[in-house]
Amino acid sequence: MKSDLDNLMRSRNFNAILVFGNAENNPPMTYLTGGGHVTSATLVKKLDQDAVLFCGLMERDEAAKSGLKVRLYDEYPWQELLKEANGDNSLMAALRLRNILTDMGIQGRVGLYGHIELGGMFSTLGHLQKVMPSVELVGEARESSLFLYAMETKEDAEVAHIRNMGRITIEVVGLTAQYLTSRAVGADEVLLDEAGAPLKLGVVKGKINLWLAERNAVPSEGFIFSLGRDAGVPHSQGNPDDLMRLGQTIVFDIYPQEPGGGYFYDFTRTWSLGYATPQALKLYGQVHSCYDRLIENLFLNAPFKDSQVLTCEIFEADGHATPRTHKAPMQGYIHSIGHGVGVNIHERPWSGLTAAEDNLLKPGVVITIEPGLYYPEQGMGFRIEDTYWVNPNGKIELLAEYPYDFVLPMKNWKAS
Repeated sequence: MKSDLDNLMRSRNFNAILVFGNAENNPPMTYLTGGGHVTSATLVKKLDQDAVLFCGLMERDEAAKSGLKVRLYDEYPWQELLKEANGDNSLMAALRLRNILTDMGIQGRVGLYGHIELGGMFSTLGHLQKVMPSVELVGEARESSLFLYAMETKEDAEVAHIRNMGRITIEVVGLTAQYLTSRAVGADEVLLDEAGAPLKLGVVKGKINLWLAERNAVPSEGFIFSLGRDAGVPHSQGNPDDLMRLGQTIVFDIYPQEPGGGYFYDFTRTWSLGYATPQALKLYGQVHSCYDRLIENLFLNAPFKDSQVLTCEIFEADGHATPRTHKAPMQGYIHSIGHGVGVNIHERPWSGLTAAEDNLLKPGVVITIEPGLYYPEQGMGFRIEDTYWVNPNGKIELLAEYPYDFVLPMKNWKAS
């Protein structure tokens, strides 16, 4: 939680942290400011003090909506600094940062965060290190970032945002199922669009994008809607020219986000329209059975990777390859069982076999559970995914309910 930041800074011996970039679509900045139209900002948080947000004059009112103390770059006139820098804009930015940090009494170890154009910032920070040697600039690997540790446990208000995105997600999934199952079926079991033409996957994805936009949600990281062989490659987003046919596995993995870089939801269902082959029914049944056993075996404060070990045991007993039996399996069960969700679609806690023991199912975490089996050469893949919250009472709570039906009956078609 945000209240953990000072202790996390202390554990890293940081005297301050700096976050650079826009307030939107920039997880560390969005996390601390709440988003909003503030561009090229600099957030400075000194240990055991409130954060201060520096921005341009024109965006001062937008910055004030963050609730943070706002200061303007104009306190440090760029004309004077550019003259001092002999016309070097990167050096000018470094001199401004030096003056900001000096005024705030910051020296020693300073952590660096944010999403920003790499080349210019690399140049600026290189200059800063020279003009302010009393500051040690520190970068962290993303997986062990101070922010990912802070974001790992959510406050109730954050969970309310995720829950709302879950509500939107299942509405859109329901509309998608309704649209597909109401199509007429033409030659070669191909679905037809409203004009009677063969229905392409890209048309369906266009409708999904529209339904999300109408509900004020954005597919900022895309989404997966893939058929047949592509359904057997977990992150294939599908071929827009593929024709929608009966009897093919469809993996629909949708993870919309609040506009401006807010909170995500993550959800997957696997469908087959009209009917499914015996092999597809068998494999889907194994995935669904695995999912049910995993949910029954989620325990408070257990290491998340325990769920990965159980998943491998279940699928190995069914005869499938897993990350325990193969270094890089191309078919069978080939990924980890879940991850945290927040203002990043993937964040702590991690569930891989090599995840650290501190990735726990502790109160406040929001996680996905997503077992799957993948056989691209057989033209099929399967995944079920839901998002869960470990609430403050230790109960593991599903945030949005939706049916697990695999075969979706067609309203205008009957098997011959």
